[in-house]
Amino acid sequence: MREDRKEGLETALIPQQEIDGSIKFQQGYCFQADVIEEAKQQLWLAGPLIAVSLLQYCLQVISVMLVGHVGELALASASLGSSFANVTGFSVLLGMGSALETLCGQAYGAKQYHMVGVHTQRAMLILIASSIPLAIIWFYTASILIALGQDEEISTLAGAFNRWMIPSLFAYALLQCLNRFLQTQNNVVPMMFCSGITALFHILVCWALVFKFGMGIRGAALSITISNWINVILLGLYIKFSTSCIKTWTGFTREAFHDILSFIKLAIPSAIMICFEYWSFEMVVLLSGLLPNPKLETSVLSISLNTCWMVYMISVGLGGAIRVSNELGGGNSQRALLALRVMITIALSEGAIVGITTIFVRNVWGRLYSNEEEVVKYVARMMPLLALSDFLDGFQCVLSGAARGCGWQNLCAWINLGAYYGVGIPCAVLFAFVLQIGGMGLWLGIICGLTVQIIALVTLNACTNWDNEAAIAKQRLERNGIVVDMD
Repeated sequence: MREDRKEGLETALIPQQEIDGSIKFQQGYCFQADVIEEAKQQLWLAGPLIAVSLLQYCLQVISVMLVGHVGELALASASLGSSFANVTGFSVLLGMGSALETLCGQAYGAKQYHMVGVHTQRAMLILIASSIPLAIIWFYTASILIALGQDEEISTLAGAFNRWMIPSLFAYALLQCLNRFLQTQNNVVPMMFCSGITALFHILVCWALVFKFGMGIRGAALSITISNWINVILLGLYIKFSTSCIKTWTGFTREAFHDILSFIKLAIPSAIMICFEYWSFEMVVLLSGLLPNPKLETSVLSISLNTCWMVYMISVGLGGAIRVSNELGGGNSQRALLALRVMITIALSEGAIVGITTIFVRNVWGRLYSNEEEVVKYVARMMPLLALSDFLDGFQCVLSGAARGCGWQNLCAWINLGAYYGVGIPCAVLFAFVLQIGGMGLWLGIICGLTVQIIALVTLNACTNWDNEAAIAKQRLERNGIVVDMD
């Protein structure tokens, strides 16, 4: 029993000799020692993953920030274009790629390393193919936005922004696959370095294209494309030549073309699960264009959303470090439960710190995006609401990460549908247009939806039999030709 326990706890980040020093209690280790070791491991993983999430997302934030200093119209257009791109492109690919958190995570936990690479290559094929129709949608961004009732001048520039970003769709598709490939192996430090190099390069390129070469909003979009491809190339070179990926990446194989349907069956609900949540937030920006003074409302709501997503990346890092899929793939059901409980505690602490910080910087944050005093003051009024949503988001992101690790994407898609479109969006419309609270009312509606989502996820996790989840993971692995010994 002791040897099995040690094997389940050992990872690349916690050497065997550290585990041997743990305190024994009854048949395993004392609960306190387990919690400390789990927290240590998750924090070592979460730190780089948080950095990766922030650095990769900041490409869009930096571009919108720089464009904001060109003028209010440019800021509104870049913000609207970026929101439309997230709704119709990036969120779809992100959701489909998250299926690898289940497949690669459980395969790696079962020590079937070859299948980690096969699942990743299969995902690359599907996501690249999916990018083609998404690119067509981006090409007609301006026409779609105008048909939806958005301001024609803003929509035209937003369309130009997205056309220049079309090549980044394909880079983003590959990037999601490579990120999950390394993340599920707990190999996160190289991701952090590659993302850091890319972000530094992006600042220089974006500034040069926007101001030095006078490309304005088009230069901001082009810089995102260039930077995403640089990140893909750096990660690809690392995976190709690093000794740490020898077992999991053995070169391209024809196996990637087999059993594509099984990946699609998990990728589609994964995308729906993510998109339902992301789309509701982005819909806030689209609805803001229907309010009086649409330039001001769109600018402020876009700044709020960019801020929210930037903070959300911290929670994404925490959710990625939870390792539920690894533990279930290895048949360690109680370790999966422990991992979830420890990460919930960390997420609540993080949410409180971020929420307090958000309130403290409310009077200066808007100046990072705009020189307009009206915009700065409006952003300051929005920040307390952002603080609340940031706190709630940290909690739900960890619960959603555990759900993806278990393969609950179908169920969570229904939860997100009911929470955001049965409660959140209707409340947003009620507050903003009926009660005439404006942009702040739109955000209050989203908070209502977020609250319902959390209640449902907490109930789901509380009612879960983790031994059954480990057995389900075993069955999934065996369907892929992987035999797992859970004794």
